[in-house]
Amino acid sequence: MRMLLQPLFAAGIAVLGAVAPATADTYPSKPITFIVPFGAGSATDTITRVVGQELSVALKQSVVVENRPGANGALAGQYVARAAPDGYTLFMSTNSPHSAVPFLMKNPPYDAVKDFTPITRMGSYTLMLVVHPSVPATSVKELIDYARANPGKLTYASANTSGVVAGATLKHWAKLDILHVPYKSAPNALQDLLPGRVSMMFNDFTTSLPHIQSKAIRPLASTRLQRSSLFPELPTMDEAGVEGFDMDSWAAIFGPANLPAPILTQLSTELRKIIDRPDIKSKLRSAGFEAFSSSPAELGDFVSVQLGKWKKMVDDAGIQPE
Repeated sequence: MRMLLQPLFAAGIAVLGAVAPATADTYPSKPITFIVPFGAGSATDTITRVVGQELSVALKQSVVVENRPGANGALAGQYVARAAPDGYTLFMSTNSPHSAVPFLMKNPPYDAVKDFTPITRMGSYTLMLVVHPSVPATSVKELIDYARANPGKLTYASANTSGVVAGATLKHWAKLDILHVPYKSAPNALQDLLPGRVSMMFNDFTTSLPHIQSKAIRPLASTRLQRSSLFPELPTMDEAGVEGFDMDSWAAIFGPANLPAPILTQLSTELRKIIDRPDIKSKLRSAGFEAFSSSPAELGDFVSVQLGKWKKMVDDAGIQPE
């Protein structure tokens, strides 16, 4: 799905921008495309459209949001990694393509460090375990007890690698016989969770909240060690008995490797201004996302740390790369 967030400039300017090289003096001279690794309506799609709209205003240029779901974000990551490093292709990446794919795939189509230019962190999602009301459990302990008493009966959906790894971690830790059902994005998975075709999933606050409020699904726990400020009454998985469970689902903005320094500086500066604005933080917070920015160097260091953390989580969950 593609959406223009601001009317295009005159055709002559667009044509000129298509052939002119990207320099600090001319950038941006044509529309910028934000690649999203998940489908329309997903949490990542939502935050990208908020930031993309503001970036369009700041740079006085159109910003296009393009959804490229599939392979837990690997398809989108491959596309950006192969794009020209001219500042016209940006990647709203998450822990899925940047932290987990390198260990879930035998032959990932890119190098999470070498093939991208870090621009800025975007923030963190609130991830939670939710179940269909037909599952007779109001706590993680009750869920585990029920699953053990009914082997093979429960299914868990996943919409990204957070869901894959979190579900596998719970399954491995509690020694449960539950079936994994993968989906391309959260809206697709919810389509089967809401009528009870799957039993549960680890999902983001953004897409879960309306269905929690309508009592169509029931939240049991969040995934970080500390309770979420967005849902403080919800216990953590660690508090619920799954000791040491700590999963931070994050988003950040990258370009292809070798992005020119002047363009990197311009993008980082403008994006950080947007992300750190109180009104933008408030808007994203209402959508279940805690926004904060970083320097390119800080994001690069963060990616390296997360790769080590996610490798351990994948190994501890007993997941074999495919």
